[in-house]
Order: sequence, then structure tokens, then C-alpha cells
Amino acid sequence: MPPIEIGPLPPGAAGELLTLQRAAYIPEAQLYDDVRLPALVQTLDELADELTRSTCLAALAGRRLVGAVRTHERDGVLHVGRLAVVPDLQGHGIGTRLLLAAERATPLARATLFTGARSTANLRLYRRHGYVDAHRETVRPGLELVHLVKELR
Repeated sequence: MPPIEIGPLPPGAAGELLTLQRAAYIPEAQLYDDVRLPALVQTLDELADELTRSTCLAALAGRRLVGAVRTHERDGVLHVGRLAVVPDLQGHGIGTRLLLAAERATPLARATLFTGARSTANLRLYRRHGYVDAHRETVRPGLELVHLVKELR
């Protein structure tokens, strides 16, 4: 495998990003027994629109998109979302590299993100990198989100 480079999402890669996102979120859908997770039902048009309002960092192995993370600023806080890594490369540090790159790219002093309460690998990753639980949100029976924050500066 070629070395993995982290940088801006290449122009015209929204379709590939959507494919990556769907592949990465299938295990989450299985975990929650819900194929209607927002990351799985987002359309290409919706994603393209979202990309106009956010920053997307990509992990590329040669020309293959193997991971991505999106961020946006709101109320002076960096909101981190849709951190996704292709299933065959999960657990190899790509998510960590993307998360840390997103944090380094902002002058903001605080970051926030959320994940499902059953998503133990995600929670372990975020907590290992200094994120702490802020609050929990019940979306519906069987789906609880854990909101986490980190002081960056």
C-alpha cells in the first residue's frame, strides 16, 4: 500500500467520499439495527451542499480515498463530524491522523463531536485523544448519542 497522505478533499471527489462514508457506516447501522442513519441516507446533492459549508480533510493512499473527516465552525467551536475510514483499513491509525489534522488546522480553542453510545471503538478513539463526555442525548429508544469536547489550546 502506498503511504497515506492527509490533505484537502480533492476536487470532484464527492461521489467517492459518499461511497467511503456509506461503507464506513455500515457497521454502525448493524450496531444500531438501523439502516436509516443520516450518514447512510445522505444523497450526493446533500453531501455536495454540505461540502460548500464545511472543510473536508481526506486520507489518500495513492489515488484511493481511504478516510475523511469534515469540520465546521459554529459559535467559536470546531465541530468535528463524519470521521470515516474504509472498513479494510480501520484500526490502522488513519482515523487518529485525520482527527489530529483537523484539530491542528483550526485556531479555535475547543472542539466538539458526537458518536453513538454503543460505538465503543469510536468512544475509545476520542477519549484516548483527550475528548471528555459533555452530555448524552437520547434520539429515540435504542439510540443514545454521547457528545464529547476537547480543549485544544
